Amino acid sequence: MSGRNRSNAHRQRLAYEAARIMVEQRVEEFDRALRKAAKRVGIDNRRVWPSNEEIQEALLQHRRLFQGEKQAQELRILREHALEAMRAFADFSPRLVGPALIGSAGIDQGVCLHLFTDNTKDVALALLDQGIPWRECEGIFHYGGGIRRTHPVLTFLAGRTPFELVVLPIGAQRNPPLDPVSERPERGAATAEVARLLRGA
Repeated sequence: MSGRNRSNAHRQRLAYEAARIMVEQRVEEFDRALRKAAKRVGIDNRRVWPSNEEIQEALLQHRRLFQGEKQAQELRILREHALEAMRAFADFSPRLVGPALIGSAGIDQGVCLHLFTDNTKDVALALLDQGIPWRECEGIFHYGGGIRRTHPVLTFLAGRTPFELVVLPIGAQRNPPLDPVSERPERGAATAEVARLLRGA
């Protein structure tokens, strides 16, 4: 096997091992799963480690292969819950992001929405109006040019489904934070697009 083919084989093997760890051990961080995979497989050379996008693709394939119909049902439930929430928070131009959009999520991973407003209290009031108890924390988000910003994250449960509402300033609609997987601006999907995904499921 040539050096290039050997490197590709290592990348693929590590990607699938990291994906398996993420599913079986419920590890959500790509980097942590990759480090565990590299240690298990015995590949220390970081130059042949897969990218987050390669691991994500392996994760999608793993879920389709081993969870099949169950995962498809869970994904549909997540997207239905996401759509319902997006309609409830329509005033904040919601965008669905993360595993529930990409298709790799299970119920436990829940739904992440980006909401846009310059006043976090408006989102809190909307939750109060709907009788939803929530918790608030702060998350660190990366932007282009190496910029890091802190934004409020409101979390709650809708039945068994965990929700994260990331409250971003209105200006972030034009310049959203980076997707932690692709490291490109995370545009997400608007309400109409999520409805189309469900119709096509």
